Amino acid sequence: MYYKISDFINDWNLESESTLKLFRVITDKSLSQKVWEEGRTLGELAWHITTSVGEMLDKVGFKNDLPQDMESIPGYAAEIVSTYERASAFVKDAIPDKWKDENLDEEINMYGEMWKNGSTLTILVTHQIHHRGQLTVLMRQAGLKVPGIYGPAREEWTAYGMPVQK
Repeated sequence: MYYKISDFINDWNLESESTLKLFRVITDKSLSQKVWEEGRTLGELAWHITTSVGEMLDKVGFKNDLPQDMESIPGYAAEIVSTYERASAFVKDAIPDKWKDENLDEEINMYGEMWKNGSTLTILVTHQIHHRGQLTVLMRQAGLKVPGIYGPAREEWTAYGMPVQK
């Protein structure tokens, strides 16, 4: 749980850039990639990450015009990137403008449970981390080169002068 807005913003800056790093590799053709018939496509998963930002913030009182539904999934990767960029910028501007550190301890009903605002911000960050892991599997299956996030991806080891790790 976050106790300081500045700590959240620092994490959001890092994690949203990591999400964009993956999103910028996605191609229009790869949007339909899926693991199994009942699973989400790569495009649906990327759009879910994107739309959940506006949806969660709306639930805690940050009214916004960001897409919040899964019905209108874009057919172009660039649209997902630009929408996520807009959502990320909204987070960076709106939260420190409206909330102070004291607001993080306040509770609100989220999905039928009482969450502290600081916990909601934690889940906003970890939710995209969770789904980025799924996204990288679909990206590999689609033949995309997956960039490293918390360390080098398989293809990046040689840039560090090291053999490819197994």
